[in-house]
Amino acid sequence: MAGYVCGCLAKIKEIIIWSWSYLWALWFLLVISVIYYLRGPLKITDNIGMATVFLSTLTPKFYVALTGTSSLISGLILIFEWWYFRKYGTSFIEQVSLNHLSPWIGGGENPAADNTTASSNNNNNQQSVPECKVWRNPLNLFRGSEYQRLTWSTKKEPLTYYDMNLSAQDHQTFFTCEADAGKPEYEIMQTAWRERNPEVRIKSARSALDLNPECASAYILLAEEECTSIIEVEKKLKIALKHAETNYRRSQVTQHQSSAMEALHRRDTNVFIYIKRRLAMCARKLGKMKEAIKMFRDLTKEVPPIMNVLNLHENLLEALLEVGAYADAQAVLAKYDDIALPKSATICYTAALLKARTVADKFSPDIASKRGLTAAEMAAVEAIHRAVEFNPHVPKYLLEMKPLILPPEHILKRGDSEAIAYAFFHLPHWKRVDGVLNLLHCTWEGTFRIIPYPLEKGHLFYPYPTCTECADRELLPSFHEVSVYPKKELPFFIVFTAGLCSFTALLALLTHQYPEPMGALAKTLLSWWYVPIQYVLEKLEAVLPSNLLHHLSRI
Repeated sequence: MAGYVCGCLAKIKEIIIWSWSYLWALWFLLVISVIYYLRGPLKITDNIGMATVFLSTLTPKFYVALTGTSSLISGLILIFEWWYFRKYGTSFIEQVSLNHLSPWIGGGENPAADNTTASSNNNNNQQSVPECKVWRNPLNLFRGSEYQRLTWSTKKEPLTYYDMNLSAQDHQTFFTCEADAGKPEYEIMQTAWRERNPEVRIKSARSALDLNPECASAYILLAEEECTSIIEVEKKLKIALKHAETNYRRSQVTQHQSSAMEALHRRDTNVFIYIKRRLAMCARKLGKMKEAIKMFRDLTKEVPPIMNVLNLHENLLEALLEVGAYADAQAVLAKYDDIALPKSATICYTAALLKARTVADKFSPDIASKRGLTAAEMAAVEAIHRAVEFNPHVPKYLLEMKPLILPPEHILKRGDSEAIAYAFFHLPHWKRVDGVLNLLHCTWEGTFRIIPYPLEKGHLFYPYPTCTECADRELLPSFHEVSVYPKKELPFFIVFTAGLCSFTALLALLTHQYPEPMGALAKTLLSWWYVPIQYVLEKLEAVLPSNLLHHLSRI
């Protein structure tokens, strides 16, 4: 019975929504007709006349108070709208209208139909609509030896609490497991990863090592946060690697005994691979390029689940570009620049760099505009357009139109955080190749002519997500001006309330300064406003009989 009632109510709602959507003119005429035929019982004409007499007796002080109050209210609305727009990037009134009023006035689309359409589009494009998923930065810096230096020199915090909290969650996922229950040193480390105070974290890691000198995850924490130079980090990680390899081989033998042992081996595998990756990054920072490239190549051959998070191919690409091994970088790129794999700024812009370097040294925009682009130049320009479409924030950092900051520990694909992380490490590679930055400068803005409405449709990728700005503001420090794409225009209601506030404030000022002329002007405007209404009423009186409502009531 309840289901039947709900179905009837839903049907009635659909009928009302349909009638309001397609028969709004009929509804409007019906309301006007009802008001007209009820003008006698409601004494509308007399009330309008009384209102006219009342308004004609008002003093200028009333108009000053009225316009001043209107200006104050519209000013408060303007301030709130501007604050909401600056914080969330949209208008509060528009959000309420779209989310709460539109479904009732204009109806809503069928979610099932939307899902079916979206699924078919995804199958056709082999792309899925993106979510604002935050990824771990493959080239993230060391807190103690790199991030901490900025804090010491400028008193600014390079990492946000949101970013560090995501790292704490990653560390708990990678370095803890259910088999740690009952082991004091690992229970201490479980608490240490969640601790906000770095001094307390370091103290907890030392306590864990006092209980078990082979606790590799404690060495990781000390290497990440206590060591103040890369050389110290490398020494600490080598000790951790020795213990991690021992734990890994020990748990490898017993992994099939129970689910707890399997989880323990998975945790030991994560620790072992994480340490090897950070050691490879230390070798890269210390200039041991052959050693770093070999370690990254070996790690890319591993297949445990953690490898999907680390994106080690990006580390390998950066190291190969550093030594100028462009052919090897192209081979790695050919393996990972596949339509079925998730893209990144590193993949797209590295592909653009490799194609641009073959033509950039001889490229001249004046000559190209006269003779046209060659096939190689066209391929390079298309690669740049593809990269810019994927992440439009990168060119301003590569062209040094915006200042760089230290990259965060997590990035958002296609967002400003990913652009900073890419440019921070890859800007030297672009500068090293003659002419590529000039080619980028001449061609990158042409991408936006290919995508006239980036939020509604894409060209080579799915449409640019609208959630990047809010996520980047959480990931990036407050002293950095977040790059926004596309540039948001001021919402209509902010412009409207600003105009309303200014207009009413001007009226209040003029009425206060010139009360008599403004009062006469107000009366004149009211009389002009009443003239067409009175004209329409007289015409209706002449066309329609005055006793029609009486005849209808008798029928």
